[in-house]
Amino acid sequence: MRLIIATENTGKLGEFRQILTDPPWQVVSMRQAGFAGQIKEDGTDYQENALIKARSVHRVTGGLVLADDSGLSIDVLDGAPGLYSARFAGKDAGYPEKIARLYQDLRPFRPELWTAHFVCALAVIFPDGSTETVLRQVDGRIAPVPRGEGGFGYDPIFYLPERGLTMAELPEAEKNRISHRGLALQALASLLLDRL
Repeated sequence: MRLIIATENTGKLGEFRQILTDPPWQVVSMRQAGFAGQIKEDGTDYQENALIKARSVHRVTGGLVLADDSGLSIDVLDGAPGLYSARFAGKDAGYPEKIARLYQDLRPFRPELWTAHFVCALAVIFPDGSTETVLRQVDGRIAPVPRGEGGFGYDPIFYLPERGLTMAELPEAEKNRISHRGLALQALASLLLDRL
Protein backbone atom coordinates (compact mmCIF):
# COMPACT_ATOMS: atom_id res chain seq x y z
CA MET A 1 0.00 0.00 0.00
CA ARG A 2 1.53 3.33 -1.06
CA LEU A 3 1.56 5.86 1.78
CA ILE A 4 2.56 9.40 0.81
CA ILE A 5 4.27 11.34 3.60
CA ALA A 6 3.61 15.07 3.44
CA THR A 7 7.00 16.34 4.60
CA GLU A 8 10.32 17.64 3.32
CA ASN A 9 12.00 16.96 6.66
CA THR A 10 14.43 14.12 5.97
CA GLY A 11 14.67 13.24 9.68
CA LYS A 12 10.91 12.77 9.94
CA LEU A 13 10.76 10.86 6.67
CA GLY A 14 13.49 8.54 7.93
CA GLU A 15 11.55 7.87 11.14
CA PHE A 16 8.38 7.09 9.20
CA ARG A 17 10.32 4.60 7.06
CA GLN A 18 11.93 2.98 10.12
CA ILE A 19 8.66 2.58 12.02
CA LEU A 20 6.47 1.53 9.08
CA THR A 21 8.80 -1.20 7.83
CA ASP A 22 6.43 -4.13 7.64
CA PRO A 23 4.18 -4.78 4.64
CA PRO A 24 1.79 -3.47 3.43
CA TRP A 25 3.50 -0.07 3.66
CA GLN A 26 5.36 1.47 0.75
CA VAL A 27 6.42 4.85 2.17
CA VAL A 28 7.11 7.60 -0.39
CA SER A 29 7.81 11.29 0.07
CA MET A 30 5.44 13.94 -1.25
CA ARG A 31 8.10 14.90 -3.84
CA GLN A 32 8.34 11.29 -5.06
CA ALA A 33 4.54 11.32 -5.37
CA GLY A 34 4.59 14.42 -7.58
CA PHE A 35 3.84 17.23 -5.11
CA ALA A 36 6.12 20.17 -5.92
CA GLY A 37 4.37 23.05 -4.14
CA GLN A 38 4.89 24.82 -0.83
CA ILE A 39 2.58 24.37 2.15
CA LYS A 40 1.62 27.27 4.41
CA GLU A 41 1.21 25.99 7.95
CA ASP A 42 -1.16 28.54 9.48
CA GLY A 43 -3.26 26.35 11.75
CA THR A 44 -3.90 27.13 15.40
CA ASP A 45 -2.85 23.73 16.75
CA TYR A 46 -0.84 20.65 15.77
CA GLN A 47 -3.80 18.70 14.40
CA GLU A 48 -4.96 21.58 12.23
CA ASN A 49 -1.47 22.01 10.76
CA ALA A 50 -1.21 18.27 10.08
CA LEU A 51 -4.54 18.36 8.24
CA ILE A 52 -3.46 21.41 6.20
CA LYS A 53 -0.35 19.53 5.02
CA ALA A 54 -2.23 16.31 4.27
CA ARG A 55 -4.99 18.10 2.34
CA SER A 56 -2.48 20.11 0.30
CA VAL A 57 -0.68 16.96 -0.85
CA HIS A 58 -3.91 14.98 -1.31
CA ARG A 59 -5.33 17.64 -3.66
CA VAL A 60 -2.39 17.02 -6.02
CA THR A 61 -1.80 13.29 -5.61
CA GLY A 62 -5.24 11.92 -4.71
CA GLY A 63 -3.61 9.08 -2.81
CA LEU A 64 -3.38 7.92 0.78
CA VAL A 65 -1.55 10.81 2.47
CA LEU A 66 -0.08 11.04 5.97
CA ALA A 67 1.15 14.29 7.52
CA ASP A 68 2.46 15.20 10.91
CA ASP A 69 2.91 18.35 12.88
CA SER A 70 5.03 18.06 15.94
CA GLY A 71 6.96 20.19 18.33
CA LEU A 72 8.60 20.77 21.65
CA SER A 73 6.63 22.50 24.38
CA ILE A 74 8.40 23.84 27.50
CA ASP A 75 6.19 24.70 30.45
CA VAL A 76 8.10 27.69 31.88
CA LEU A 77 8.22 29.23 28.40
CA ASP A 78 4.40 29.10 28.19
CA GLY A 79 4.58 26.17 25.78
CA ALA A 80 7.20 27.65 23.46
CA PRO A 81 8.55 26.88 20.97
CA GLY A 82 5.40 24.79 20.36
CA LEU A 83 3.88 25.21 16.90
CA TYR A 84 6.94 27.25 15.91
CA SER A 85 9.50 24.56 16.86
CA ALA A 86 10.79 24.23 13.27
CA ARG A 87 11.00 28.00 12.78
CA PHE A 88 12.18 28.92 16.27
CA ALA A 89 15.15 31.33 16.23
CA GLY A 90 14.48 32.15 12.58
CA LYS A 91 13.36 30.28 9.48
CA ASP A 92 16.91 29.46 8.38
CA ALA A 93 18.33 28.66 11.84
CA GLY A 94 19.75 25.18 12.32
CA TYR A 95 19.04 23.10 15.41
CA PRO A 96 22.26 24.12 17.20
CA GLU A 97 21.09 27.76 16.96
CA LYS A 98 17.55 26.85 18.04
CA ILE A 99 18.87 24.90 21.03
CA ALA A 100 21.21 27.75 22.01
CA ARG A 101 18.28 30.17 21.88
CA LEU A 102 16.20 27.86 24.09
CA TYR A 103 18.95 27.66 26.70
CA GLN A 104 19.18 31.45 26.63
CA ASP A 105 15.41 31.74 27.19
CA LEU A 106 15.57 29.16 29.99
CA ARG A 107 18.43 30.87 31.84
CA PRO A 108 16.14 32.85 34.22
CA PHE A 109 14.49 29.63 35.43
CA ARG A 110 15.86 26.91 37.72
CA PRO A 111 16.66 23.69 35.78
CA GLU A 112 14.25 21.66 37.92
CA LEU A 113 11.46 23.75 36.37
CA TRP A 114 12.42 22.83 32.79
CA THR A 115 9.61 20.32 32.27
CA ALA A 116 8.82 19.72 28.63
CA HIS A 117 6.69 17.72 26.24
CA PHE A 118 7.20 16.36 22.74
CA VAL A 119 3.85 16.46 20.90
CA CYS A 120 2.94 14.83 17.59
CA ALA A 121 -0.30 15.09 15.64
CA LEU A 122 -0.80 12.83 12.64
CA ALA A 123 -3.46 13.33 10.01
CA VAL A 124 -4.29 10.86 7.27
CA ILE A 125 -6.44 11.52 4.24
CA PHE A 126 -7.84 8.50 2.46
CA PRO A 127 -8.26 8.40 -1.33
CA ASP A 128 -11.99 9.13 -0.85
CA GLY A 129 -11.15 12.36 1.01
CA SER A 130 -12.13 11.21 4.51
CA THR A 131 -9.74 12.00 7.36
CA GLU A 132 -8.51 10.67 10.69
CA THR A 133 -6.21 12.32 13.24
CA VAL A 134 -4.17 11.06 16.18
CA LEU A 135 -2.40 13.08 18.89
CA ARG A 136 0.29 11.71 21.21
CA GLN A 137 2.64 13.30 23.75
CA VAL A 138 5.77 12.27 25.64
CA ASP A 139 6.69 14.06 28.87
CA GLY A 140 10.22 14.83 29.96
CA ARG A 141 12.59 17.65 30.86
CA ILE A 142 15.15 19.78 29.10
CA ALA A 143 18.64 18.42 29.79
CA PRO A 144 21.19 20.87 31.26
CA VAL A 145 23.39 20.27 28.20
CA PRO A 146 22.77 18.46 24.88
CA ARG A 147 23.64 14.76 24.98
CA GLY A 148 23.68 11.97 22.41
CA GLU A 149 24.30 11.55 18.71
CA GLY A 150 21.08 9.83 17.60
CA GLY A 151 17.77 11.17 16.40
CA PHE A 152 17.45 14.70 15.06
CA GLY A 153 16.09 18.12 15.96
CA TYR A 154 15.62 18.68 19.70
CA ASP A 155 16.33 15.03 20.63
CA PRO A 156 19.71 15.83 22.29
CA ILE A 157 18.06 18.12 24.86
CA PHE A 158 14.88 16.13 25.58
CA TYR A 159 15.65 14.17 28.74
CA LEU A 160 13.59 11.19 29.89
CA PRO A 161 14.03 10.97 33.70
CA GLU A 162 12.74 7.38 33.95
CA ARG A 163 15.48 6.23 31.53
CA GLY A 164 18.21 8.66 32.55
CA LEU A 165 18.85 9.41 28.87
CA THR A 166 17.96 11.98 26.25
CA MET A 167 16.04 10.93 23.16
CA ALA A 168 19.31 11.22 21.22
CA GLU A 169 20.97 8.67 23.54
CA LEU A 170 18.34 5.97 23.07
CA PRO A 171 18.90 3.10 20.66
CA GLU A 172 17.03 3.88 17.45
CA ALA A 173 14.49 1.06 17.82
CA GLU A 174 13.64 2.08 21.39
CA LYS A 175 13.29 5.73 20.45
CA ASN A 176 10.94 4.83 17.60
CA ARG A 177 8.85 2.75 19.99
CA ILE A 178 8.43 5.33 22.79
CA SER A 179 8.71 8.73 21.05
CA HIS A 180 5.76 11.02 20.40
CA ARG A 181 5.93 10.23 16.68
CA GLY A 182 6.39 6.51 17.29
CA LEU A 183 3.36 6.33 19.60
CA ALA A 184 1.22 8.32 17.16
CA LEU A 185 2.32 6.18 14.21
CA GLN A 186 1.59 2.94 16.07
CA ALA A 187 -1.95 4.18 16.83
CA LEU A 188 -2.51 5.39 13.28
CA ALA A 189 -1.09 2.25 11.67
CA SER A 190 -3.61 0.14 13.59
CA LEU A 191 -6.40 2.47 12.50
CA LEU A 192 -5.25 2.32 8.85
CA LEU A 193 -5.05 -1.48 8.84
CA ASP A 194 -8.54 -1.72 10.34
CA ARG A 195 -9.96 0.71 7.78
CA LEU A 196 -8.16 -0.56 4.69
